[in-house]
Amino acid sequence: MDLRQIAPNLELTQDGWWTSHTLSDVAYPDEGNALCFAIEDSSFWFQHRNRCILQAMRHFPPPGTLFDIGGGNGCVAQAIQDSGQEVVLVEPGLIGVQNALKRGIRHVVRATLEDVGVLAETIPAVGLFDVIEHIRNDFGFMARINRLLTSGGRVYITVPAYGWLWSHEDVMAGHSRRYTINTLGRLLEDSGYTVDFATYFFSFLPLPILFCRVLPYHLGFAPKTTSSDALRSDHKPRSPRVAQILEKLTHRELSRIAEQRPLAWGGSCLVVARKR
Repeated sequence: MDLRQIAPNLELTQDGWWTSHTLSDVAYPDEGNALCFAIEDSSFWFQHRNRCILQAMRHFPPPGTLFDIGGGNGCVAQAIQDSGQEVVLVEPGLIGVQNALKRGIRHVVRATLEDVGVLAETIPAVGLFDVIEHIRNDFGFMARINRLLTSGGRVYITVPAYGWLWSHEDVMAGHSRRYTINTLGRLLEDSGYTVDFATYFFSFLPLPILFCRVLPYHLGFAPKTTSSDALRSDHKPRSPRVAQILEKLTHRELSRIAEQRPLAWGGSCLVVARKR
């Protein structure tokens, strides 16, 4: 794929990825991709998110190549590519780009969306997987993506849910906000989209987040940094029994999404929308 047909600003490097002439700053910590790469393949959280995204795509398939904007290490892009869907990963972080190539992502761009210089109405589908919460002007960002989408083009979005679940983890991750299905839906409607499907997922996480993260944060007991050991602990079941319970809970959520029956509660939101 010659990406210069839709983004003349890009050039292919000797290292195997595409790059732009400029590289803007992003609201994501430099060590974030390295920390995530160490746990993504074994994390129940990352793997369940992938399965939920793919299940939604089966009902609402991309009308062409999907551009995974801010795709990090390529965890989601790999799952999408393995499903047979062509995907282009766009990620400004060098570590994320290198890790995505290690995963075998065929089309990788090191840039922000602003730097890529995509021509209007040339992208069939966009994935924004835990990205919008990092964008200060989320309306302007979604309106810009709308202009780049082809007629009827789709966006696939995941974001963290509920402002009352704000904690030190959001601060460390560089988040600007958390969403509800309603606030995300209004954002999409206002920026030129029609929502096809919207649901919460991780319905079993809000209460643990509240007690383990939110309350310590407000009481002043939250850690100042996130270590790799702490991240592994959060993403790996503590015992075989806990693993069995998580398997049952995640299976239930996947079944609901497969039946297009939205969940009314959860730690994250999943939305599919199309350009109006």
